[in-house]
Amino acid sequence: MSTQYIPRQPKAFRRRRFLIGSLLLAGILLFFFFPWEIPFSLKDANISRASIARLAKLKEVPVGEIYGLLHLVTGDNEQEHVLSNAVQLDPTKPIDLAFYAAGENSLDWQRERQRLDEEYPIVVFSKTYCGFSRRAKELLASYELQPPPKIVEVDIRDDGNVIKQLLTRLTKHSTFPNIILRGNSIGGYHNIQDLHARKSLRKLLEDAGALSLSNAGK
Repeated sequence: MSTQYIPRQPKAFRRRRFLIGSLLLAGILLFFFFPWEIPFSLKDANISRASIARLAKLKEVPVGEIYGLLHLVTGDNEQEHVLSNAVQLDPTKPIDLAFYAAGENSLDWQRERQRLDEEYPIVVFSKTYCGFSRRAKELLASYELQPPPKIVEVDIRDDGNVIKQLLTRLTKHSTFPNIILRGNSIGGYHNIQDLHARKSLRKLLEDAGALSLSNAGK
């Protein structure tokens, strides 16, 4: 009975394969189980292992339409209310992000979401005559936040009714104020007052990227 001859791999090939496998294993162990720091020359860029992981995670998540609205209202000079001129717009149905960018198809929405989260971590949709809106703004002001909340006074905009319908669909919160934290609604005045009373609001705001300079909520 004959046996099939199986040629043996050269020793040099086996050594190379073992070396590559060892290097890969060492790299994985170093990254996940040993502390490391970004080089000093890059620290000014505000890069960390946590931020790298966060950015990687963000890349996997589609940008929600709420960021289109935030892009619009934070860049609006209160004189160019794009939504008021959109005759064919139906705010009760999903709207393409390109509309909020006024047709700027080259806008990188992943980067824009990151920018909005960093520059405007708190956006308050308010009404100037609303008592609950006034109390919410006063409570947030007591925290002396940096960056401060972006206040959007919906009632002085001629597209206010459209914004109200958009917020109702996108956040499931139809009244004012509507407080948006990094793209997510945390409700209105009673919600943040309850968090404040339980001494949870400060941490929530700071976790979102707004540093409190006062002793409020401690």
